[in-house]
Amino acid sequence: MRSPPAAAAPKAVLSTQVSGPRYFFLALGDARHADVVPAYGGFEHCNPDYLVQRDRIEFTTLELVVAGEGIVVLDGASTPLRAGTVFHYDRTTRLEIRTNPQRPMAKYFLCLAGDRAARRVRTAGLAPGAVLQIAMFPELQAVFDDLIREGLHHRATTGRIASALVEVLLLKFEELAALAGPAGGGDEETFLHCKAAIEAGAARFATLGDITKAVGIDTSRLCRLFRRHQGISPYQYLLRRKMALAAELLLDPNVLVKEAAAHVGFRDPYHFSRCFKSVHRVAPRAFQRSLKPR
Repeated sequence: MRSPPAAAAPKAVLSTQVSGPRYFFLALGDARHADVVPAYGGFEHCNPDYLVQRDRIEFTTLELVVAGEGIVVLDGASTPLRAGTVFHYDRTTRLEIRTNPQRPMAKYFLCLAGDRAARRVRTAGLAPGAVLQIAMFPELQAVFDDLIREGLHHRATTGRIASALVEVLLLKFEELAALAGPAGGGDEETFLHCKAAIEAGAARFATLGDITKAVGIDTSRLCRLFRRHQGISPYQYLLRRKMALAAELLLDPNVLVKEAAAHVGFRDPYHFSRCFKSVHRVAPRAFQRSLKPR
């Protein structure tokens, strides 16, 4: 897809009750394109008086709240908005969005055109009117930022790069929506706290008990949180973090396997090697050999 020239902002769908917006416009006239096409999107800080009310929009739209609070009403159903809330609407949806004046929202949005857009968003786990709470929303935020940056370039390859990033974004939605709960759940912060604790203590934690002592919650709840939000057990996540740290150490050809093993808490280098291979699909010595110039 060739990158079109910069388009004028579609005044009917962009609110003026925002500050410091960053918008891109790529394919405003491609509603009947056979593929999934990024029409326009961006990031905006909502002013305290922010209010959007619409009966119809021509595009398949995704929004991600990253700060503040508000309310979205989709076809009469009202849901609170906060950091990590994702919602989806299309031309069939009656829409109202309002911010909390005391805690104005910051949010990203993306409008998609093309005959496959609505179906592709559904396969990513978002039906029209869906509202989900995603704990790991910074992963989505990073792709949105890439999409805005590329959309502002208006180079010959911009359209193709933006379309590829849309597919990355939808794949991330698909991955994270499968782990998400309904908006309004209260344990996302607890999960993120536990995940951060594992990342900080990965080298010294050895057992599930070490993790539960560090985060101060019981084993069953910790396991439920990780199964729901990460898709694996907390110990599996710990093991992967240990092996990631070990791989970083083994990038240095002078580091011995037993030294890497000891650094991440393994007394037995053979046990360490089995764990390393189970995670990285290569033995640690073979990994080091693969890095040597030929």
